[in-house]
Amino acid sequence: MEKIKFKTDNFDNEEIDFYVLEHTKVSGVDYILVTDSEAGEDGDALILKNIGAADDAESIFEIVADEIELNAVAAVFNSLLEDTVLEEK
Repeated sequence: MEKIKFKTDNFDNEEIDFYVLEHTKVSGVDYILVTDSEAGEDGDALILKNIGAADDAESIFEIVADEIELNAVAAVFNSLLEDTVLEEK
């Protein structure tokens, strides 16, 4: 799994490491499924949406919070990751 660093937008620009499980594009929008644990371990996962401009040097991601959007994108990831179980918390 690819490990990437994210900078938070809080006052201290904290860096957080995530492992990318999968990526997809839905209706022209890029989404990534990330987790905080390495392969084979149980962990928390997030679906992040790229909200940056296509020509930006760095991508800007935010957590998908809209329940309808989250369910739709989670269904896509479930079909891409046949051996992985995504459970909503």
